[in-house]
Amino acid sequence: MSHSVVITRTTTTTSGNPGFMYNSGYLKTFPGLLKLAQLILGAICVGIVAWYFRTHYNGTPELFFLLMTTTFLIGTFCLLLSCLVSWSTGGIISKTIYELIYHAVAFLLLLIASIILLVEVTNYRFGSNLKEAYLAASIIGIVNAGLYLISALMANRHYRGL
Repeated sequence: MSHSVVITRTTTTTSGNPGFMYNSGYLKTFPGLLKLAQLILGAICVGIVAWYFRTHYNGTPELFFLLMTTTFLIGTFCLLLSCLVSWSTGGIISKTIYELIYHAVAFLLLLIASIILLVEVTNYRFGSNLKEAYLAASIIGIVNAGLYLISALMANRHYRGL
C-alpha cells in the first residue's frame, strides 16, 4: 500500500526572549492573510459602530451588528493568535470541522447583521454623519462576510482532504 506524504516548511522567528517563538510563516499563507483581513475589517466595523452607538443608539439593528462583529472579531483573534503562537495549530485546525463550522456561522450571521443594518440605514432618517458611518460599516461587514465565505469554502476543502 503506497502513501503520499506532504511536507510543509514553516518559518519561525524568535523574539528577544529565547523561550518565545512564533510562527511568522502563517501570515504568509492565504488562510493567514484571510484571518488578518477579517480581523482588521472586524475591528473597523466595531470601531465605527461603537463610536456612534454610545451617543446615537436607535434600536436593535445596531446592537445586533455590534454584537456579531465583536463576537467574530474576538473569535478570529483567538484563531489567528493560536496559529501564530503554535507551530502545529495552523496545519491541524484547518483539517478539523471546527474551522468550517466557525467560518460558515460567521459568514451567515455577519451577512444577516450587515444586511439588516443596511436596510435600517436606507429606510429610516439618520443624521448625515451617522448614516454615512453606518452605511460604511454595513458595507465593510458584507465584505467581511465574503471573506468568511471564502474561508469556509477553503476549510471545507481542507476538511474533505481535497
